Amino acid sequence: MKLKHLTAAVLAASLLPAAAFAGDVEVLHWWTSGGEAKSAAELKKMMTAKGHTWKDFAVAGGGGDNAMTALKTRVVSGNPPTAAQIKGPAIQEWGAEGVLADIDAVAKAGNWDKQLPTVVSNVMKYKGKYVAAPVNVHRVNWLWVNPEAFKKAGATVPKTWPEFFAAADKLQKAGIQPIAHGGQPWQDATLFESVALGVGGADYYNKAFVKLDKATVGGATTVKVFETMAKIKTYIDKGAAGRDWNLATAMVINGKAGMHFMGEIGRAHV
Repeated sequence: MKLKHLTAAVLAASLLPAAAFAGDVEVLHWWTSGGEAKSAAELKKMMTAKGHTWKDFAVAGGGGDNAMTALKTRVVSGNPPTAAQIKGPAIQEWGAEGVLADIDAVAKAGNWDKQLPTVVSNVMKYKGKYVAAPVNVHRVNWLWVNPEAFKKAGATVPKTWPEFFAAADKLQKAGIQPIAHGGQPWQDATLFESVALGVGGADYYNKAFVKLDKATVGGATTVKVFETMAKIKTYIDKGAAGRDWNLATAMVINGKAGMHFMGEIGRAHV
């Protein structure tokens, strides 16, 4: 079972001489909504300009989970796509399976080590060799607000957790849903990570979520994280279960909700 070109990534082929690597490139991804689709179209344009043919394999839903399910099925069946969009941590898991292509030559030709921040290039490598090319970097802990909703409620955009809950109370009293949320596993995880970073700070987050330090995970700060999560859930509407992220974003855009925890992927839709 070889996935010899997986994560030669969407950009890798566009950086190579067209004469040497021209051909059909099937790309699995989950960029299907709004600005995401526009971004995928730009990558397609870059590849086409190099003489390649982009064969779209778009799988919507689940924040990438559905796409990963499709990818695993294709790998197991021995018919993998040429390239796939994969989240950073999963690159190491696929690398350990021995199914990723070595694109170190491409990286050296493009001087990636100098072009990319170390924190990014390290994720793109497996055992010191590039096996993936970065096409985007997400920051998860964003809080999006509707200023008109805040004005109507007489609330102030929060900078601390006490201010956050004070604003939520005012929005609620004004008849505005305090927090828009999509109750899907990946969105719940996004919210949890944002709260963990906001409550515990960068050092706690690094120890608990990156280094998986047991003492940190089992400490008092983690208790505070769960307590904060529990309080936040009281400001989320009952219809949140299963809601797509873009619909939650629309609630804030349309003034039906005041706040939304979402990575900057939400900005493309705004």
